[in-house]
Amino acid sequence: MTRFLLNRLGQAIIVFLMVSAMVFGALRILPEDPIYSIVGVDSEGYTPAQVAKMKADYGLDKPLPVQYVNWLADFVVGDWGNSFQNGLPVTRMIKRKLPFTIQLALGALVIGVVFGISTGVVAALKRNTKWDAIATSSAMVALALPEFWLALVLILFFSVYLDLLPVFGSALIWQDPAFAIKSSILPWVALGIGGAATLMRQSRSSMLETMGEDFIRTARSKGVPERVVIIQHALRNSLLPVVTILGLRIGRIIGGAIIIEVMFAIPGIGQMSVTALTKADYPVIMAITMISSLTIIIANLITDLAYSYIDPRIRYA
Repeated sequence: MTRFLLNRLGQAIIVFLMVSAMVFGALRILPEDPIYSIVGVDSEGYTPAQVAKMKADYGLDKPLPVQYVNWLADFVVGDWGNSFQNGLPVTRMIKRKLPFTIQLALGALVIGVVFGISTGVVAALKRNTKWDAIATSSAMVALALPEFWLALVLILFFSVYLDLLPVFGSALIWQDPAFAIKSSILPWVALGIGGAATLMRQSRSSMLETMGEDFIRTARSKGVPERVVIIQHALRNSLLPVVTILGLRIGRIIGGAIIIEVMFAIPGIGQMSVTALTKADYPVIMAITMISSLTIIIANLITDLAYSYIDPRIRYA
């Protein structure tokens, strides 16, 4: 296990460096000059000499490899720089915006896990019945719906026609629980329904395969209660592929959060990244990208560790 952890940590560092270098280089080919994000609307009043001095002050005049090394050294020690748009420390901006994104992502993940796995198990146990047909058909429809389109339909039906849920605005659940839950229901569903459909199909398929294994028949022949057979034997052994999908789903949620935050005016890092990208705000974009990358890397590491817990036969040397 120790060797496995060290190996995966080494891979994570390599992936982090590759992603950061690629994003850092890609930002430099954006058509938007970051210097105009720094000086704002008064950019036309600056002389070329003043612009050159400002680039030198921000280190934008140095060779690209030097800029990257300097950024990496500062990032590792927690100095993520200041925003080009407002001059505020990026760490302060992230600290203020990140809780909204975490709340959105966790809610969508819970919806995906609860509804996806439960309906998948029921569909497998009720194979070739109307419940199986309903669950399978619903999953197919959900997978075909883009998240932004689903969000528009939810807004139109529940907010415009029925006037049950708010469209815009958000609050953190530990500050205003009632409004936070009410305002987050539609974003959670819009972002989580695709994951629920994916997990439903995978859990159903895996459960059907497991239910046909010899150890299930052996448990039943020994008189083990059916509930124990399903939960302790069938469900646990069918979770490995589901956990894999769940780990990959983290990345999809992070990407989808950008669209959902913009559509529902949620003040998270997704909405902030859109604004930063249009203004070539390098420090903000780099910080958000690295947070997203680290989240996905950690999620995949946890997924690998979960394998050995779910299936004791799996052990890492």
